[in-house]
Amino acid sequence: MASSSLPVWFITGCSTGFGKELAQRVLARGWYAVVTARDKSRVADLVKGAEDRALALDLDVTDAAQVAAAVAAAQERFGRIDVLVNNAGYGYQASIEEGEEAEIRAQFDANVFGLFAITRAVLPLMRAQRKGHVLNITSVAGLVGFPGSGYYAASKHAVEGWSDSLAIEGKPLGIKVTCIEPGPFRTDWAGRSLKQTPNRIDDYADTVRARLQSTAQNSGKQAGDPERAAEAMIKVYEEDNPPRHLVLGAWGVDAVKTAMARRTAEMDAWSEVGIGTDFPSN
Repeated sequence: MASSSLPVWFITGCSTGFGKELAQRVLARGWYAVVTARDKSRVADLVKGAEDRALALDLDVTDAAQVAAAVAAAQERFGRIDVLVNNAGYGYQASIEEGEEAEIRAQFDANVFGLFAITRAVLPLMRAQRKGHVLNITSVAGLVGFPGSGYYAASKHAVEGWSDSLAIEGKPLGIKVTCIEPGPFRTDWAGRSLKQTPNRIDDYADTVRARLQSTAQNSGKQAGDPERAAEAMIKVYEEDNPPRHLVLGAWGVDAVKTAMARRTAEMDAWSEVGIGTDFPSN
């Protein structure tokens, strides 16, 4: 059973990237952590030396039985879960037309339905505690669409909208929700967690194909620092009034601000038409 004065974190997708960096920092602070991966042997190095405060578990978020078992194991070991970090997921790049049905559905199973499932499993604990914080690792693509990332963006947009509802439902119960929205970061995401369509339609060469090539060429050169991203997530947890959204990286902040300004301007320009669709007032 965990000390009531120290938080218990449950982090999905800890074998590399943001999940690994965050798990390392949580444990370095002396906190408790449930560290998960599809194969828990890949996170054995994270829990080594901290076995009294860490629990490594196999977890494929698309497997309902593993989801239930992992949450039950966390509750049995620590008695509660204070922070759920939904980090597991991956990218898929394709033009809308070139997208393959099986790949699209597999991505949604991991990025969307798996995230929904693990959160539903954890919420009863947080609700009983009247305390908890859900951090959903989405993406700048969850707020801004880019060529070649339509299906990935759709999965992250889904999580963003769902998180809006969860934040409203959870607030009276002491449950906070933050979406962490990274831009390009120097992880091995492109080599490990990114799939690209093998299909090639020449009409998309200047849009989709150019972006797919840029992703590969810039891997390892991104401005975003995963260590600083992990520290930012911890800062969000430590705040009494955490943000509902946190965009990470200068490139991401600029992209989101530009998109929001463009959307607001368009809404203002067309507001008369939009408002005019109401029934006339008496």
